[in-house]
Amino acid sequence: MSGFEAISDDEKARIARDFIIHAPPGEFNEVFNDVRVLVDNDNLLKERASSAFVTYNKDQFTPVEIDGQEEKVLVTEFNDLGNGQFLDPSSNSGFRFDHLKKVASDSRPVDTDSAAEPWRSELEKELRNYRSEHYKHGNVGAFGKSSGNSITLIACIEDHQFQPHNFWNGRWRSSWSVTFDKSSSTAELKGVLKVQVHYYEDGNVQLVSHKDIKEKLTIGSEAETAQAMVKMMSEAEREYQGALSEDYLIMSDTTFKALRRQLPITRTKIDWNKIVGYQIGQALRSETS
Repeated sequence: MSGFEAISDDEKARIARDFIIHAPPGEFNEVFNDVRVLVDNDNLLKERASSAFVTYNKDQFTPVEIDGQEEKVLVTEFNDLGNGQFLDPSSNSGFRFDHLKKVASDSRPVDTDSAAEPWRSELEKELRNYRSEHYKHGNVGAFGKSSGNSITLIACIEDHQFQPHNFWNGRWRSSWSVTFDKSSSTAELKGVLKVQVHYYEDGNVQLVSHKDIKEKLTIGSEAETAQAMVKMMSEAEREYQGALSEDYLIMSDTTFKALRRQLPITRTKIDWNKIVGYQIGQALRSETS
């Protein structure tokens, strides 16, 4: 097209990756299909943009079903074994994950960290109880590793509601981590809470919220540490969710009303289809007069 410079393949790939990584929750396929049409080069997408699929799934804590397992496994950076393989610590197995189709395959036994496992398994038990009480559609992951006398525990929670028939999708993600020496009495617990909601009926609005948290965790036995950790998680997440709800109510009454009038001066909603009809009619009348 005259007046426009051609976009290089590198720039196309960069733009494609950016679109894919920022796809709203539950809308990866729609965004990917649109990007595929825009780029019009499947080889370019495969060779230079496929890394975005991996980034997206790990960042979104994408849950995946594993044959023979009741619980879904989260795809995260914390259980990434490399080369497309991920760890399911509950079953001491690894699996291959297809980041485009979002399916698992080739499950196989793997060695786990025996020093961290007693701590990890207690955390997983407490985490699942917490999930059952507070996250109706949620999935959780508990991961652990050791280095000498040091233990690292990581807890991940994912919960989502995808309602395309109502024009909205949303996802909750939280990750919590703590590293401690077995002989220590306290350690720093770090948390990252994320909320992302996309509403697109007659518009396009996204809520993206993020909060970092640091707390002091008391270290005891495996069970005591897991219970204390999940208790702190529950309190922090409840406080954050309550604050979000309160802010949203305030915005509904103030900010959103300031952005636009809820109804026109006539106090009735405009029928845009009729407006188009009126405009066409006026144009025809002006041409015939």
